[in-house]
Amino acid sequence: MANDAISTVPTAIRNGNTKRKAMIRIPATKMTERVVDILVEEGFIRDAVKHRHNDGKDFMDVSLKYFGKKRNPYIAVTRRISKPGLRVYLDRRQIPKILGGMGIAISSTSNGLITDREARHKKIGGEILCHIW
Repeated sequence: MANDAISTVPTAIRNGNTKRKAMIRIPATKMTERVVDILVEEGFIRDAVKHRHNDGKDFMDVSLKYFGKKRNPYIAVTRRISKPGLRVYLDRRQIPKILGGMGIAISSTSNGLITDREARHKKIGGEILCHIW
């Protein structure tokens, strides 16, 4: 059984935040790179750097972001919406605002992976991959 490439990003972030890790490592694919790029653009994570391992496999080192003395994570909840067994497609009018615009929904559209705000602005719908806030 193959792993779901998209769900590795929210799972790795959730596990890293639980352990208060400064950096996590995830396998690099075009899809995971774009999800991480969106999180960097939106300010949920600090930085991401792509590396190639000696065996030829690519991976990304993702720097997580925390605030306060207790190192509270910027990402409180990551939720996978569309799964391999149950895909969720929404029209542009049905795309939800996450926490009144404080969170994001990442969707896969004909224009690539974009956030919920970009999808509403471009007036396109698609498959809702995950919610992050």
